[in-house]
Amino acid sequence: MRQIKIDPITRLEGHGKIDIFLNDDGEVANTYFQIPELRGFEQFCVGRPVEELPRITTRICGVCPEAHHMASAKACDAVFHVDPPPTAKKLRQLLYNVFFAGDHTLHFYALGGPDFIVGPTAPAAERNILGVVKKVGLEVGGKVIEMRKRTQEVLKTLGGKQTHQVTSLPGGVSKGITSEEAKHIEEHCLWFVEFGKFTLQAFNDIVLKNQQYVDLILSDAFSHKTYYMGLVDEQNRVNFYDGKVRVVDPDGKEFVKYSPSEYLENIAEEVEPWTYLKFPFLKKVGWKGLVDGKDSGVYRATPLSRLNASDGMPTPLAQAEYEKMYSTLGGKPVHATLATHWARVIELLSAAEMALDLVRDPEITGTNIRTIPTEIPTEGVGIVEAPRGTLTHHYTTDAKGMVTKVNLIVGTTNNYAPISMSINKAARGLIKKGQEVTEGTLNMIEMAFRAYDPCFGCATHALPGRRPFILRIRDKDGEILKEINRC
Repeated sequence: MRQIKIDPITRLEGHGKIDIFLNDDGEVANTYFQIPELRGFEQFCVGRPVEELPRITTRICGVCPEAHHMASAKACDAVFHVDPPPTAKKLRQLLYNVFFAGDHTLHFYALGGPDFIVGPTAPAAERNILGVVKKVGLEVGGKVIEMRKRTQEVLKTLGGKQTHQVTSLPGGVSKGITSEEAKHIEEHCLWFVEFGKFTLQAFNDIVLKNQQYVDLILSDAFSHKTYYMGLVDEQNRVNFYDGKVRVVDPDGKEFVKYSPSEYLENIAEEVEPWTYLKFPFLKKVGWKGLVDGKDSGVYRATPLSRLNASDGMPTPLAQAEYEKMYSTLGGKPVHATLATHWARVIELLSAAEMALDLVRDPEITGTNIRTIPTEIPTEGVGIVEAPRGTLTHHYTTDAKGMVTKVNLIVGTTNNYAPISMSINKAARGLIKKGQEVTEGTLNMIEMAFRAYDPCFGCATHALPGRRPFILRIRDKDGEILKEINRC
């Protein structure tokens, strides 16, 4: 049996490797998507005052600290049984939508985009942001840098820091904004909307007008029929910050819709000995392994999943693009993994539109920005949509508000099973008997996980709070003489 390693995998947040095993005929026998890193944030949080967690959990990730900040703040609201005033909620949502627009920009242009803009089989040294700039020109590269700069400026104004924000507290936020600040943010948001429109036009020109790319997106090698998950508002429209979690089946029919406090009734996690990540699945369907279909509890939580799980977008420009995507790809739901990139830029535009609407709301400059908690803290769950998927923070405290238990299910953890399945199917579709396995072929296999925009720094954890360890001592022929297992 022959083994092919992709180690390390590239253009993602965190670390990982792919092992591909070929049988004697040169066909793919199996693949393993392994995550060798460990983060123990659930244990780090135990024993601390719960109100500190919105500041601590941002350190899980430097790419999407805002997601952990907001999920943690909402969990703390629930722990203290307090509802933030309207202005505080709108300030949180304003910050969050600006973050979403900036984060999706990063992935589309720097991480996922090079595969389409430069080409999936282009030399590895060119498949990066510099290769993108060379291909599309300095003016476009300047727009991307300007977008990132502007979003960071707004995040600093609203969150106190550009990274690892500190503004949200149980019951609200620590700082409001003035009319002058709102006007300045509005100017940025107008620019964000134009950038979102520009990015969708770029996607149309570069990807959709290239039949080879369209065929790749729609190919069976990059398709899975799974359940889909996403937060929705009362009209079942996509919502990044609040609402209920809606899950639809592979036919697009609603399977369940639940509140944050009900997540344990709907989600369970499977453990495998060869990786530090867990495999979440739908409890009411059950774990059937790494297989798709209606009888498997595997679900996806991605930008495309959010659109599949919704009945539309909350903003007009994004809604028009939503309708165009489904019309072009044959209706809902779309099972093509690589179409996640299209959904991502639609969300970018929607986030920009939402931010503009929020900053123009007269209530955004209100002074009532916090409801002081008065009840005894107990237990709470906060859920938001991180750019990479549904993010759940669950805290339990004692009567003094000291944390006794924490559970985190992050976006990438939700997607670990489908990512593994997507890699396996892409490898089987691209590696054939008698064909040379080129570097370009291996990159196209990586495209299967890259569409999910995974963040393994967030996702890896273990309940005991220690790193599992297996030591195997072999003789010169490779036979195992002794195994020491500490798991």
